[in-house]
Amino acid sequence: MPYQVAVCGPGECTPDEESAAHTVGRLLAERGAVVICGGGSGVMAAAAAGARAGGGPAIGVWPGATREGAAPGLSAVLVTGMGQARNAIVAASADAVVVIGGSWGTLSEIALARRREDAAVPVVSLGGWRVVDRDGRELPGIDHAPTPEAAVERALRGR
Repeated sequence: MPYQVAVCGPGECTPDEESAAHTVGRLLAERGAVVICGGGSGVMAAAAAGARAGGGPAIGVWPGATREGAAPGLSAVLVTGMGQARNAIVAASADAVVVIGGSWGTLSEIALARRREDAAVPVVSLGGWRVVDRDGRELPGIDHAPTPEAAVERALRGR
């Protein structure tokens, strides 16, 4: 079964985040991974376009009730009609999660991945959330990568 990596990030992102997402998607595809994302714009669209440029598939887990508005670079769109609750499907379907940038939806995907029963899902952050407890200590379980290349290497470690 192919290794599945969720690439999560905001629908509205910076040009640097968009470039990083495209590179991550491409590198994952070149290494044979299936890219899963939320199916929308920004980081999600860039990761999907990168995966397609790398010769691999990009699966969008779309929050809407129809495929209308989903990113054009997707290989397939899973229509859920679930709104942001679709983040649970994204996190549950991934063997690893790469987070680029930050939004509230992205933070929920981190939490859902870390709370999975198998708890073995690597979460790699590229310029995204640093989650701390009330005493200011960084919570464990998020690996912060300095580059798209490092994020892909770390996401694929458990393969």
